[in-house]
Amino acid sequence: MAQPKRRLGTTVALTLACVLVCGVAFAGAVFVLMPGARNRPTAASADGSPTPGSPPPSPTASPRPSVPDTTSSEEPLPGVDTPATPPPSTPVANTGTYECPGFSGIQSGVPLPMLLQDTFAWGDDPPYKVGNGSGDVNWRSNPYQKPSWYMWLHSLRWLGNGIEAGQRGDRKALRHVLAIIHDWVQDNPYSWKGDVGAWEATMHRTNVLLCARQAVLTGMRVSSLPTQYAWLDKALVDHAQFMIVNWSGSSNHGTDESIALFGVGCTLKRPELKKLAVDRLTQAITTAIDPQGSTNEQSVGYAMFNYLLWGRATTTLQRCGANPGQVIAQRRAALSEWLALATKSTGELQQVGDAVRQKPTGAAGTALDYVASLGKRGTKPSKRVAVYDAGYIFGRTGWGETRPFGQESTYSIRYGVARTLHGHDDHMSITYSSHGHDVLIDPGHSGYKLDKWQAWSKSQAAHNVMTIPSAETVSVPTQLVRASITPTWESYSLADSPAPGVTRKRDVLVLKDPDLVITLDRGQATSTQRYETLWHLAPDQKVTVQSPTIAVATGGKSKTYLLQIPYQQQPPADGITVVQGRQDPVEGWYYPDIFHREPAPVVKFNRNGNAATVLSAIVPAGSTETVTYKTRTVSGMFFVDLTVGTRKATIRIQQDGRLTRIS
Repeated sequence: MAQPKRRLGTTVALTLACVLVCGVAFAGAVFVLMPGARNRPTAASADGSPTPGSPPPSPTASPRPSVPDTTSSEEPLPGVDTPATPPPSTPVANTGTYECPGFSGIQSGVPLPMLLQDTFAWGDDPPYKVGNGSGDVNWRSNPYQKPSWYMWLHSLRWLGNGIEAGQRGDRKALRHVLAIIHDWVQDNPYSWKGDVGAWEATMHRTNVLLCARQAVLTGMRVSSLPTQYAWLDKALVDHAQFMIVNWSGSSNHGTDESIALFGVGCTLKRPELKKLAVDRLTQAITTAIDPQGSTNEQSVGYAMFNYLLWGRATTTLQRCGANPGQVIAQRRAALSEWLALATKSTGELQQVGDAVRQKPTGAAGTALDYVASLGKRGTKPSKRVAVYDAGYIFGRTGWGETRPFGQESTYSIRYGVARTLHGHDDHMSITYSSHGHDVLIDPGHSGYKLDKWQAWSKSQAAHNVMTIPSAETVSVPTQLVRASITPTWESYSLADSPAPGVTRKRDVLVLKDPDLVITLDRGQATSTQRYETLWHLAPDQKVTVQSPTIAVATGGKSKTYLLQIPYQQQPPADGITVVQGRQDPVEGWYYPDIFHREPAPVVKFNRNGNAATVLSAIVPAGSTETVTYKTRTVSGMFFVDLTVGTRKATIRIQQDGRLTRIS
């Protein structure tokens, strides 16, 4: 069977993934305990009448044993890859209904004939027959031992083609999907909290139950649910009760739960459920998106998801007669500009945190629409460089005013609070695009299995930073000490202590005309350490080391010079090394999506000792251009005179490490 079509550029492409929503969320100065960290009340059996805020009744069924989980003790949430259709820019009509939100694209891998054979497929794994062909499914199936596969099985979103066929009047398809849903309800009695896949799929499954209920009414041409399907409404009540007791808080998962809870209230005419859902959404929005537009996810990909998610929340409330208020619209507008600045000159979002390659999706007239259309529509953002309190710096040489939009250079820099949720240990890391292609890359998102690949992809070693592989480093906050923004250059100073007795400082200078990046890394330790400043390049680049101070990466019609300029220390004989596609230890890879990884070169500038000083220049150039430099010292200050083709720039390094451009 053909593999499911991927929608990396046209969907909210955390691509068919199970997303780890974890311990403690941070947005501004607000900390929110998330499900993996808080003590939750024991989920109880629903009695047919969920009561917001009241103690749950005693359970009538013991939790089922959880599926063996070799992957994560944290809470998985599917990263929806629903078609990236932005919500309407104007309010929707109050119809008193809840609209079926679709099936997250999962149904695309399970065509109707396959569904009728009780066969399930997800991602790149072969289809697997989970039932007997009559709707009797083994809900403990997990042949590939993947949490995402198992969770999507329990989501029931793979029934989408059957539900849609049933809505069109296909009684056979409708009977079969209802048999599978009923089998799930019988085999997973409330509370299913003991099974992590069933638990974390609750919000998704709630939506499927709502969609199936609508299909019964439409496909059978009736105005009320036939009595033989009364169990469906009881199951919806159980799911509502579960989400009341086990709310995930102010995360994207909690927001999705609140939307689904609102859907149950709207469908079953339960105003108390609608009110609780609205109250939770009102509480969550100020944590999920801060006033500057940053989300609490530490991921650009999840920021895009949150933009669409809160748009769906708005239209859902409006459609069933609730007022979403003004805060959601205000925060989404700020997030739209945040995402616009987080979009590279290549037209894709910065792949920072748990993020795959994807293009942005913007509502008409917004800043996000401007970058999604490569400057052809929408509103140009008011800034070309922005520093966000949540720990992001996004910058670019322009918006296509004096050169083609795609030929601008763009960059990101990370700092701020320690890693949480969907973040990586990427503090001080730089991504950079220039000359129409990626120069310095983030390794991407390896998925949700707790293995060596995920450990690497989230680690400092997978990012463009000075690492100390000989020390036991941990995730720590990183301070932005200062920032300067001028028409032709920006400079930033950052500092942290990634291990006991070890300090790390990085000064960054980003230039326009010529476009390039210079960094000064300084490490200091109480004992001898290994220091490696890493530069991760795109998979299509081939690196040649010309000397301990010069490496050149070539690919396509351009090349990049990676210069280790001698400053305070002479580079050793092995001052530059290159690793690509190593598996033990993992080094030199890139993930365009969670299903694929590609070997990609990482260039290392190396030092050994108690202290290290590494001055780097990352210089993109045309295929026929040469790059040269000279250094000089004047009055205790160090200067670098760089020439890129016919363009020149002089850089000054002050004694405190600050980098500035003087010509």
